[in-house]
Amino acid sequence: MSITENYKKIRAEIPPQVKIVVAAKTRTTAELEEVIRAGATDIGENYVQEAEATRLALSKELIEKVNWHMLGHLQKNKINKALPIFDYIQTVDSLDLAKAIDKRVENAGKETIPIMLEINIGSELSKSGLKPEEHDDFEEFLEKIVVDISRLKHIRLEGLMTMGPFSAKQEEFRQYFRQTRELFDWINGLELERVNMKYLSMGMTDSYQVAIEEGANVVRIGTAIFGPRETACKY
Repeated sequence: MSITENYKKIRAEIPPQVKIVVAAKTRTTAELEEVIRAGATDIGENYVQEAEATRLALSKELIEKVNWHMLGHLQKNKINKALPIFDYIQTVDSLDLAKAIDKRVENAGKETIPIMLEINIGSELSKSGLKPEEHDDFEEFLEKIVVDISRLKHIRLEGLMTMGPFSAKQEEFRQYFRQTRELFDWINGLELERVNMKYLSMGMTDSYQVAIEEGANVVRIGTAIFGPRETACKY
């Protein structure tokens, strides 16, 4: 099937309240043009330089049709370039990074930017994100971060993001997504000013169906839409 057919099929199968962020890592301009014209509303990029290249290649009309999500680890030295590009940053994994973003938002011509905290729910050393196994009381540690972020003027905490371990099989993801949903609900229950927990971003091509069953309302899908990656880089 074509990219258009794949996207429309998945969109029809997924509940309408679930946002599909199309994972664009290594995808070509032509592929992104097709998926946006097929109705995609959200595009996710892993690297700032790829997002820059994509936006230079796409028409202004198509760029403005979608919201842009940062899905990869954001290095502090890339914040100034990232802020004008992205509408959401899904991968904030420390208070230091949140503070660094907050300091630069106004210079990027924005009042605020919505973020999600990335939870490395499997505590994998190879991945970024807050790791529960590194803390005796993860909820206490997380509450301090959330409270401190709620005091930042130019950031809005709007949710959590997680991937689940690379080694997990589809049904094995369930326990990790359930744990992340419990953290999401717990943060929501803190009822902090300027924290609006709207989004639970979980699940990719191999796990998005389980993620939705466990409460995800944002899924990040690439391969099921575009097919297997054929290139190492798109720019």
